[in-house]
Amino acid sequence: MSEHNQAHDRLKNILKELFQLDQADLDFGIYRIMNQKRDEITDFLDNRLITQVESTLSAHAGQNKEQLEKEVKTLEETLRSAGVDPDKNEKVLALRQQLYKADTTDLQNTTFSHLTNFFKRYYDEGDFISQRRYKDDVYAIPYQGEEVKLHWANHDQYYIKTSEYFKNYRFTLRNKKTVNFELVEASTEQNNNKTQNGERRFKLYAEDPFKETENELIIHFTYEPLNKKVAQDKIMKEAFDTLKEALPNAWLMELLQPKPTEKDKKRTLLEKHLKEYTARNTFDYFIHKDLGGFLKRELDFYIKNEILHIDDIDLDKEESYRQSLQVIKAFKKVALKIIEFLAQLEEFQKKLWLKKKFVLQSDYCITLDRVDEEFYADIASNEEQRKEWISLYAIDELDDYSEPLTVDFIKAHPFLMIDTQFYPREWKYKLLATIDHLDDQTNGLIINSENFQALKLIENRYKESVSSIYIDPPYNTDASSINYKNNYKSSSWLSLLNDRINVSANLLNNAGILCAAIDDEEVQGLRSVLQNNLLKEVGIVVVRSNPSGRKTSGKFSPAHEYALFFGKKDAQPGSLEVTEKKKKRYPIIDEIGRFAWANFRRSGSEDRREDRPKSYYPIVVETTNNIRVPNMEWNEDKNEYNILENIADDEILVYPILRTETGIIEKRWQRGHERVKTEYEEYRVRRTDDGVEIDFKTRMDSESTPVSWWDKKQYASSNYGAIEMKALYGSKNGFDFPKAKLLVEDSIRASNIENDAIILDYFSGSGTTAHAVIDLNRKDESNRKYILVEMGEYFKSVTKPRIPKVIFSTNWKNGKPVKEDGIPHCFKYLRLESYEDALNNLSLSQSDQQQQLLSDSELNEEYMLRYMLEVESRDRLINTEMFQRPFGYTIQATEHNERVETEVDLVETFNYLIGLTVESIQLIRGYVVVVGHNNDGERILVIWRDVEKHSNEELEAFCDTMEFNPHDNEFDLIYVNGDNNLQNLRKDEETWKVRLIEEAFHTLMFEKEGL
Repeated sequence: MSEHNQAHDRLKNILKELFQLDQADLDFGIYRIMNQKRDEITDFLDNRLITQVESTLSAHAGQNKEQLEKEVKTLEETLRSAGVDPDKNEKVLALRQQLYKADTTDLQNTTFSHLTNFFKRYYDEGDFISQRRYKDDVYAIPYQGEEVKLHWANHDQYYIKTSEYFKNYRFTLRNKKTVNFELVEASTEQNNNKTQNGERRFKLYAEDPFKETENELIIHFTYEPLNKKVAQDKIMKEAFDTLKEALPNAWLMELLQPKPTEKDKKRTLLEKHLKEYTARNTFDYFIHKDLGGFLKRELDFYIKNEILHIDDIDLDKEESYRQSLQVIKAFKKVALKIIEFLAQLEEFQKKLWLKKKFVLQSDYCITLDRVDEEFYADIASNEEQRKEWISLYAIDELDDYSEPLTVDFIKAHPFLMIDTQFYPREWKYKLLATIDHLDDQTNGLIINSENFQALKLIENRYKESVSSIYIDPPYNTDASSINYKNNYKSSSWLSLLNDRINVSANLLNNAGILCAAIDDEEVQGLRSVLQNNLLKEVGIVVVRSNPSGRKTSGKFSPAHEYALFFGKKDAQPGSLEVTEKKKKRYPIIDEIGRFAWANFRRSGSEDRREDRPKSYYPIVVETTNNIRVPNMEWNEDKNEYNILENIADDEILVYPILRTETGIIEKRWQRGHERVKTEYEEYRVRRTDDGVEIDFKTRMDSESTPVSWWDKKQYASSNYGAIEMKALYGSKNGFDFPKAKLLVEDSIRASNIENDAIILDYFSGSGTTAHAVIDLNRKDESNRKYILVEMGEYFKSVTKPRIPKVIFSTNWKNGKPVKEDGIPHCFKYLRLESYEDALNNLSLSQSDQQQQLLSDSELNEEYMLRYMLEVESRDRLINTEMFQRPFGYTIQATEHNERVETEVDLVETFNYLIGLTVESIQLIRGYVVVVGHNNDGERILVIWRDVEKHSNEELEAFCDTMEFNPHDNEFDLIYVNGDNNLQNLRKDEETWKVRLIEEAFHTLMFEKEGL
C-alpha cells in the first residue's frame, strides 16, 4: 500500500471512531442513532470531506505549477539558443525541483497525518480530554486573570455515571439476529462507594448463562464483589471458554467470526464484545460542555506549534514556508468541518443529558392516622399492602393479625404506612383529594434517579427554598475510588461533584448551608469546588469518625474525616444539642434557662484591679440581701470611683477583695456596673464567717457556635452506623459504612436550620439523612422536611423502606420493631427517566420536503454538519401526540435491568417543570385538576384531559360547572392541554391568562440556564 493510501486510511479510521461508525453492530444508545445515518455520514466523510484536502491543495498548486512550467520552458529555450545545455544549468535544475514539489501528493499525506494526529491527540475511548501540550511536558491552562484558578482535566465536561450503561448492551450479527448482554440479580447502584469488601466484577451467571429465542440470544451476567486480585480480563476469558462450549453451533458460527487486532490476531467477535461491555461499564464517561469551542481553540494552538512551528520560522526558506501555508489552509478547512460535525454530535448528547427527565412513577406513603376511615376496608383487603407490611414491620407476629386484615386491625395500628403504588390510579386520586394543601402536608420527598437529573427537575420547585444540604459523596479512596481511563481519578471526581454542587447551590436560600463529608483524599479539591460555587466558608470540622483507624499500607491509619460547611451570603452556623455532661455543669433551671452559681469576684487571668480599674467598684448590700450599685462617678486623678450618696448604717459596701493569710488582694468584678444595674435578679448575697460574698448566675450558652473538633463516640460510622442498619434490617444490608445518624443530626443542627426547614441530600445512600430529620422533629416537635436522591437499586430495598420503619417505631432489633411509638407522616417518592432511557426512545426521521431541499450538495453539507440531529429528532424528543392522550403515554424504560413499556406521569412532570407547590390534585369526571402556586406567588390552575374524549365544548362546560372562570381573579395562570377556546386575558399587557401546557412543557423541558 502506498504511503498516500496509508495516511488516507489512518484518517478514515480515526474519523470512524470519532463518529461512532466503528460500532455498526451495536444497537443501543447513541450507536443506534448514528447507525440510522451511517450510510449518509460514511459517504460524506469518505467521498466528500476528505477529497476537499486534495481539491484545496490542487487549487493552489495548479497556479504555481503553471507559472513554473512557463518559466522553465522560457529559460530552457534561452539557454539552448545560446548553446548551453539546460540539464547542466543550476537555475533550471532548481526550477525543475520546485516544479516537482508542486505535485501535491506529499502535501496531501502531510495534511492527512496532521488531521489524524490532531483528533487522536484529544480523543480517548469516547471522550475528548484536555491534553494541550506546549513544548515538552508542559501544559497550558486557560486563564483569564483570576486571583486563584482551579483547573482539572475534565473541568469542561459533564460526568456521566457508569450505571447509565449497565442496563442495555445489544449488538446485531451479520444474519440480522441480535445478541443481548443482560444483568441478573445485580446491584447496579454504582454510587462508586458502596463496595468496601472487594471490587465488583462482571461474571457469567453460572446458574443460567444464556437463553435463546428464534432471533435473539440473551447472555446473563452478574455484577458482584470479588477479590481485588481477580482480574476482569481473566473472568471474561473464563466466560468466553464456557460460552464457546455451551452455545448452539448456529450462534457460534457468527460469534466466533474473526475480529483481529494488532495485539490479538485471533480475537473473535464474541471476545470483542465481552471486552467492550466490561470496559464500558468499568469506567465513567463524559459529555463535553462546549466541544466546538474547545477544539477550535486547540486547532489554532496546533497550527501554530505543530505545522507552522512559529518559534522556528525561517523566512529565508520561502518555499518551505509557502508549502506550510498550503497545508494549513487545507488542514484548517477540513478540520473545522469535522469539528462542526463532532460538535453537533456532542451538543445532541448534551441536549439529551440536560433535558429535564420524565417522572415515570409518583406515589405516596402515608400513615393510617392521616387516611379517612372510608378507605380502611380497601386497605384491609389489599394483599400487596399486607405483604409489604409483613416485610417492613413483621405484622404477622402481632396478636391481632389475620388474613385478610380487618378494619379493626387498621384502626389499632395508626402509624402503619400505606403505599399508593398498591392501589388503582382512581383510588389514589380519590385519597389525595381528601388532603388539603398536599405539598405542605407532605413531610418528605425521595427520588430514585441519577442525582444531577433529579436536581435539575426539582430546581424550579425548590429554588432558594432549601436551608440545609448534607452530602456524603464517594470519598475516592483506594477502598472506594471512581474508575476512569488514564488515571483521571481526581479529575473525574471533581467533575462529578462540581456540576451537582453548582445546581444544588441554586436551591439554597440566602442563609442556607451545604455540609459535605469527605476525607483527606479529596478535601482540598472539594474545598475549592465549594468556594467556586458557594463563595462563603462557614467552617471546616474534623470528625473522629473511626477511632480505631482505617488500615492503610505505608501510611498513618486515618481516624478522622472532615465536614466542610459552606453557605450563601447570610449563612451562620447553628448550635449543637447540649450534652448531658454540659447540663450537669449547669444544674439549676429558671424561666430563662440553665445556670450555675459562681463567685462574682473574678479569678484567673487579668483578674486584678490594675488590669481593669473601672471594674473595681463598690456594691451596696442591704439588710434584705438585695444589692444595688450606688450613685457614683469616676475620678480620673485617683483612678477610682467617688460615691455620691450616703450609705445607711445597716448597709454594707462590698468590693472585689480577696482576703488571704498574708493580706488582701484587690481583684475586680466579672462585669461592669452598668450591666449589673440592669439585672439585679441575676445576683445573690452569701454571708459567711469571712464576710459577705456576691454570686452571679453563669448561664449555659445553648446557642454557642460549634467547635471545629467533633469527637462523640456516636459519630463512629463503622460502629454506630452499622448497628443502626442491623437493628433496622437484621443485617448491614450491603452497607459496610453507613453514616452514623447522630453525626448527620449534628451536621444538620450546625447548619442553623429553622423548625420548618427543608434538608436536601443527593448522595443519600441508606437514607440516614431522612432518619436524622425525622428524629430531630421527634425531639422538638418541629416540621422539618427532607429531600433524598439515590439512583441505586437499593433505593427500593434500603433507602425507601427505612422511612416507614423509623416512623413506626424508634426502637428496632434484628429488623423488627420493639414497640409501636409512631408519629404521623407522609412522604412522596418519584422514579425518573434516565439519560439512557432518553437515548433509547429516540429515533431520527427526515421529511420528504427536507429530502428535496437537501438535493443541493452545498446545502446538504451545511445541514449534515450543523443541523441534522437537531432537526430530525425534533418531533421525537417530546412526542406532541402525548398531549392529546396524556394518561396513556408510554416510553421504553429500564426497570430491574429490563426494558419495559412504562407510562409517563406527565401531570407530575409538569408540576415540577413549572415549579408548582401543589395545594390539591383531583380526578374529576376524567379531568385531572391541579391547584397550587409557584415561587413568585402566582396562583395556578392546571387542567389535563384526554382531548379525544373531552372536546373543547365539554371543557368549557366542565369549567363552568367547576366555576373555573378565566375572567375572574382566583387564578393568575391557567394551563390546559390541547388547543382550546377558553378566552385568554392578558395580565399586565404581556402574560396570557390561559396557556397551552404543551408549549410551556417543551420550553421548560429544555431550559438550561446557568449550564
